[in-house]
Amino acid sequence: MVAQALLKGVTPEEYPFTPRFHEVHGGHQMAYVDEGDPDAPVLVMVHGNPTWSYYYRHLIRAVDGDYRAIAVDHIGCGHSDKPTDDDYDYTLERRVDDLESLLNARVPEGPVTLVLHDWGGMIGMAWAARHPDRVRRLVLMNTAAFHLPDNKRFPLRLWLARDTGVGSFLVNRFNAFSRGATRFCVTEKMPDEVARGYEAPYAAGPEDRIATLRFVQDIPLKPEDRAYSVVSETEAALPSFADRPIFMGWGLKDFVFDVHFLRRWQEFFPDATVVEYPDAGHYVIEDRRDDLIRRIQDFLQATEPEAP
Repeated sequence: MVAQALLKGVTPEEYPFTPRFHEVHGGHQMAYVDEGDPDAPVLVMVHGNPTWSYYYRHLIRAVDGDYRAIAVDHIGCGHSDKPTDDDYDYTLERRVDDLESLLNARVPEGPVTLVLHDWGGMIGMAWAARHPDRVRRLVLMNTAAFHLPDNKRFPLRLWLARDTGVGSFLVNRFNAFSRGATRFCVTEKMPDEVARGYEAPYAAGPEDRIATLRFVQDIPLKPEDRAYSVVSETEAALPSFADRPIFMGWGLKDFVFDVHFLRRWQEFFPDATVVEYPDAGHYVIEDRRDDLIRRIQDFLQATEPEAP
């Protein structure tokens, strides 16, 4: 199944891909793009909140010809269906199940390289913990797959959206999470056309913003939070991936996934290749696109197994 048209506000110049659809549990249509030679090494790109596969648009184009790039849109995001709470369980475990369902259908065997940002790190690494033998490499950008570091305070802006009625109202009524991210998650002013692309899936009305709010509300801080055990299990599995080639590209002016998160990753993966951008924000691939993509390409080339 192919989308009839791109979302309003998304231009084919910025996002020149054909969304495809995979049916996940409950009959919901999960959108994804699948670009490049189907026989080439596979990169699986998993986004976070409040982005969608649009975040990876330049990287997808850059690796075309060398890799097959699969970039997902989580349910409620991008071109995917946006069901109500009655029809879909907006939880971390369901996100991992969705990714597993898609990859079982599209890449049922063989190694993949995971490219992860924001919530994509938690979702992607939880999938990796289920299938460790299928993970060839990791590319990590301003993300986590473990509990909040001991020396990191939970950000006030996230607390407002997660735990207050005012925050919920702002997200639902005014698209505050997505609109705010296009301003506060970059240090270089985002062009209006690009900002509209990021905001497009959530711009029409409150019914389109459920995922952006539920992602924040699903952040586990206490053992009784429903995603807590999944995070604990995934964190416990991280050391088993220390022998894989790992690249980390980090914007240090991220108000959430800041240097405390980066250092925690380095505790798990001390041999990883790390590139720090002191003046880049959470959307690091927007702030430092050319340099970061070149470094990712260099990393992939340098760690590509030799053909038998």
